[in-house]
Amino acid sequence: MLNDMNKETLFYEYYKQWIEVYKHGAIREATMSKYLMTQKWVEKLAPTLKISELTRIAYQQLLNDYAKEHERQTTLDFHHQLKGAILDAVDENLISRDPTRKAIIKGKTPKAKKIKYLNQFELHILLANLDIGEEVNWDWFILLVAKTGMRFSEALAITPGDFDFARQTLSISKTWDYKGDGGFLPTKNKSSVRKIQIDWQIVVKFSELIKSMPEDKPIFVGETKIYNSTVNDVLMRHCKSCGISEISIHGLHHTHASLLFFAGVSIASVARRLGHASMTTTQKTYLHIIRELENKDVDLVMRTLSGL
Repeated sequence: MLNDMNKETLFYEYYKQWIEVYKHGAIREATMSKYLMTQKWVEKLAPTLKISELTRIAYQQLLNDYAKEHERQTTLDFHHQLKGAILDAVDENLISRDPTRKAIIKGKTPKAKKIKYLNQFELHILLANLDIGEEVNWDWFILLVAKTGMRFSEALAITPGDFDFARQTLSISKTWDYKGDGGFLPTKNKSSVRKIQIDWQIVVKFSELIKSMPEDKPIFVGETKIYNSTVNDVLMRHCKSCGISEISIHGLHHTHASLLFFAGVSIASVARRLGHASMTTTQKTYLHIIRELENKDVDLVMRTLSGL
């Protein structure tokens, strides 16, 4: 398909076909949607730009125009998604030189970050406020995410067969396609396939809840389409009624990790439990917590040495 392209082809048309050839079927739907959104922005910002006109100045202007409406990190992602296609165009002699070289990434000032996680006291209040009855509801879902640190899509895909109550483990091997038409999907990466320990409270509560449910059917998925905003609204209402920090379901994921860190659990163990591809991901995500713990470690080191 890309063989039909020439130097007079509009850049956004080239990029659209490049996505179809190189990315369609090779990446997750969520990632694919980001590439398609980038293509729409290119068409909006540079509708008449031809491949032959894609100089360093033209490309920088495209980035600058995009940066007017987006934060720097989002602009950097935009740049990375375009760069692969542009380098291929250079290889095909549609562009004489790499216009992405020495590109300057700009962007709007980031908004003030909301609190992403609860402290242990707040989490205790939240869990006590949940309506855990005999029937499955979103409060059960909130409890499970808080206790396991699972991602939203992973928790949706949990079936009764994933629990091993005798060994107090939960197998995480799939996700639920809540953004699409439903159904099971692979996990985010190979490291996301894992077994995690669950505490006795989860064992007691969930063994009773799921005893009559089909082994291979998702516990929390019914006939209607699921939106993460629906579950977030339930969680927000609980937070408001408890008078604690308002967080999202993804914030419970962060809450779980932060509590483990403050309890003294190692980075390696937290990374495995969360299903991160590497400890580097864990370190980057929770750098602020790790630094706070390092400050406490300094005090501990000095007290230990002073007692020698």
